[in-house]
Formats: sequence, structure tokens, C-alpha cells
Amino acid sequence: MTADSPAHPVGPTWQDPRADLRWQTTSGLLRDAAQRLGDAEAVVDGELRLTYRQLDEHVSRAAAAFLAAGVGHGDRVSIWGPNCAGWIVAALGLQRAGGVLVPLNTRFLGEEAAYVLRTSRARVLVTVNGFLGHDYLEMLRGAAGGAGQDRPVADLPELSSVVLLEGDPPDGPGVRSWEDFLAQQAPQAEVLEREAALGPDDVSDVLFTSGTTGRPKGAVCTHGQTLRAYAVWSSVVGLREGDRYLVVNPFFHGFGYKAGWLACLLSGATAVPARTLDVPAVLDAVRRERITVLPGTPTLYQTLLEHPSFSRDGVATLRLAVTGAASVPPSLLHRIRDEIGFEHVVTGYGLTESCAIVSMCRYDDPLEVVATSAGHPLPGLEVRIVDPEGRAVPAGGEGEVVVRGYTVMRGYLDDPEATAEAIDADGWLHTGDVGRLDEGGRITITDRLKDMYIIGGFNAYPAEIESLLSKHPELSQVAVIGVPDERMGEVGAAYVVPRRGAAPSEDEVIGWCRAHMANYKVPRVVRVVGELPLNASGKVLKNELRERFSAESSATAATSA
Repeated sequence: MTADSPAHPVGPTWQDPRADLRWQTTSGLLRDAAQRLGDAEAVVDGELRLTYRQLDEHVSRAAAAFLAAGVGHGDRVSIWGPNCAGWIVAALGLQRAGGVLVPLNTRFLGEEAAYVLRTSRARVLVTVNGFLGHDYLEMLRGAAGGAGQDRPVADLPELSSVVLLEGDPPDGPGVRSWEDFLAQQAPQAEVLEREAALGPDDVSDVLFTSGTTGRPKGAVCTHGQTLRAYAVWSSVVGLREGDRYLVVNPFFHGFGYKAGWLACLLSGATAVPARTLDVPAVLDAVRRERITVLPGTPTLYQTLLEHPSFSRDGVATLRLAVTGAASVPPSLLHRIRDEIGFEHVVTGYGLTESCAIVSMCRYDDPLEVVATSAGHPLPGLEVRIVDPEGRAVPAGGEGEVVVRGYTVMRGYLDDPEATAEAIDADGWLHTGDVGRLDEGGRITITDRLKDMYIIGGFNAYPAEIESLLSKHPELSQVAVIGVPDERMGEVGAAYVVPRRGAAPSEDEVIGWCRAHMANYKVPRVVRVVGELPLNASGKVLKNELRERFSAESSATAATSA
């Protein structure tokens, strides 16, 4: 790749707010919002309602408690729990104290959580007891050798304290309830001093990747790059002051954290956390809280549409849908607008290593544009499409998406080798995603490089096949994987979930595919299932589907023998 390779333009209507930001850290953002918005609701969590002024006060108390607990500038603090007001207070409090947020996936078991805590060298863990029937601390101790003599977990020497947002703390060293934690307060003068020392280049968070291609890696991002990116995001998607935003996406993910409650602070909206994707609870919250903004993965909208409790009248206040985290079939976008009744439907593209954002559609883009692209790159970002040798391809050509600019992570935490593999010597982040750029600079994501399979010499992209298959009138959800085949090398296997009341046969689905797509794209195997395996972010766990297919094939072979 050469320095003079052509870069594609960004949309002319986008404005980079860098020069207009009155604040440089998340703490400064909250101070400013509390002063401007005062008694407007910032967070609504069940019976708990916090105004912007109250949220700022709660965060200052939390910051003083983190200082009293010995959290120093740059120390990591992990949060492991469901979406709730306490999560937001703890995150902003530790950042005001100069700490670095390390979210933990709520689906993690003990060994997975211990790996992230150990890798990040977290000083404090903020968690809960009893979410989805799990005792997180007990799981952690079970994986890491129980409690130590002077530490809450024996095999995590850096972890000095565990704080429970919910539930009674068990006996043991270094474990406290949130109320007991807040009882120890450093002077507010120390909080102000620590806060004043923070700047845009200080690290705000380390978000670990999903680990689908190996051990999770921690992507390091700063206050400045996050705030700059999501000031743009909030403006482009049309989030505005007074909006009521039901945050279903998990806070441990960039979609729920940065494009979720942090975007609410940036725009003056009200964040309404949802603990799980429970459709009746979501529908009830939409009605009760008069929700206007409901972002989510495609799975969220598909599940809403197919649920018996859904009615368009019950969600009449909704106006803005923002989706992503997966390939979005055009047919689903039309259903989101026409059957749910959203005024605006937008989608975008991002990854953890690029501050969870690369491009977005505008809220006023026609649905035809949203259905065929992931929008323009953020202003200030360079995006190219390159071939396997790293050479830029012409507009409309397909290849790997590479990104350079302010959203790109500072690197993987304490892993220079992995960082060098992801970010080349010229500063380009190699995303591992396949896509193309049109003449106007809009991005279309085709697939993941690792998901592509080769059938008889043809490159087959599951996302493209899924998009075609999603037009089947009796199917609600689809997932395609490549599986081994003696004659063709690999072939496609499709796992499909029928729409409510439908019962398509596997042969019928294959026949429909033969009539609607090129022969090499037609899945050779179809499995009709009740649901697809998903992670907490709503992404299909294709590794589980591959394992399931392998087990089914082995069982069939054994029976035949």
C-alpha cells in the first residue's frame, strides 16, 4: 500500500464537532450536561429516576469512593453486571477518578472473566449477585482458586476489592456492598484535582473483543476519540435532547455503552436501561416510558415482530431505529419501518478496534440507501478497500476494509505483537471485513474474511446468502456457515428459524434458494430450528453452529456404520 493510494470522500453534509466540544473527558461532559439540563431526566431505571444534576452528584460520590479505595490515575476497574443505573454511575465515577473502565460480558463464566481481569490487571471489580441466576463472585472464585487471605480472589493478586451493586456480599476479604463502598469518601477537593488532571488523550476504557478467533484482546481507547466519534454519531442518527432511549444493547458492548447511555449524555436524552432482551418487558417499557429511540441488532426487531404481544399501536411513540452488529437484510429494514412504524431507520458499521464505529447512515437517508450501505465514514476517517497485497482497489471493487484515523484504538492492551498484526506500519487498521466503497464514498459490508468459504473454486459469502435467504416469506432468521464437503471442498449449511405460524420443510427452502440465487450460493444443507444461538450482543454464534453441525455429522456417520 502506498501513501498516495486514493482515499474515498466522506459525505458532504457531515460535520466534525471537534472544534465545538466544550469538554474533553466523560467527566467534563457530565458536568456540562448537569449545568445545562439540570432537572431533566438523565436515567430512568424502574422506580429510580435521576436528573442530570442528581446523576452528576452520584458520580462525584462514586469517584470519591474509588479514590478512597486507592484507584490511581490509569488504574483499571471492571464492571460485570446487567444494564442498570448503577452501572452508569460506577463507570462515570471511576472515569472521574482517573480510572479506566474494563467492561465484562454478562454471559462470561468464571474462567472467561478471570482471564480478562488478569489480563487487564483490574484493581477493583464492580459486580452483582443473582443476575440470571448467577453468582458472579462465586463463579470467579471457583475458576481462580477461591478467596485469598488478603484478596477477594486467590489467583488474581492485582484485584484488591470487589463491590456488589446488587445483593448481599458474602464473607471474605475485600468484598463490600455498594453502600459500604460509598461510605468511604475521599475529599471532593481530591476528586476535582484528579478530574482536572485528565485530558482527551487519557485512556477511558479497554473493551475486550468477543474472542471468536482466539483469546479476547483489549482494545485501548481514549476519552477524546470516544467523545469526538459519538458526538458525530448522535448528530448523524438524529438523537436529540428530550428523546427517551431504551438501551437494550448490553453496556459491556460499544453499542450499549458508547452508542447507548454515553450518546444520551452527549445529546441530552434520557437513558432507560433494559436488563435483558425480554420482549414483553421491552414492549411494556416502550408504552410506560413513551420511548422514542430503540436501537438494537436485527435480532431485536425480528423478535419483536414475531412476538404475540406485539402491536403497532403499542409502540406508537417510537421514531428512531438504529441497527448494526450484523448484516441487515433489506427486507427486514422495510419491515422495521412499515410494520413497527419507525419514522427513521438507520444502520452503520463499526468494530471494537475502531471505537465501535467507522461509518453511519444519516437519519434522513432514504431507506433504499440504508438498505444497500452502511453509510459514509465519519469525517476525519480514511477508509479504503484493499486487495490481499494491500493495494487500494477502485470504487465499487471488493476487498478488505481498512481504516485510519482518530477512532482507531491505541492498540491491544499489553500486546504489541497483536497490535502490529492489526495496525500496519502506515497506521491502517485491517478490519478483517470484506466490503466495497461506491463513487460517493458509502461503505457496503459484504462479509467477514474468516466467514468466507470456497465452493468449487467460487468465493461464497454467508452474509450475501443470508440477505438473499431472508427474503423467503416463511423465514424469520437465517444463519449460513461453510461446512466440509468431500467433492466441493466446502458447501453452505443454513440454519433457519420460521416465522410465527409457518412450517417450511428443509427441501422447500433449498428449492426456493435454487430459484432465487446462483447455484454455488445455494445451501446444500438446511436445518429448521426454533432459535439461533446468540451472544449477549445479539450476534449469531456461528462457532456453535459449526460445532453443532460437526456433532450431527459425526452422529450420522456413527449410526450409518
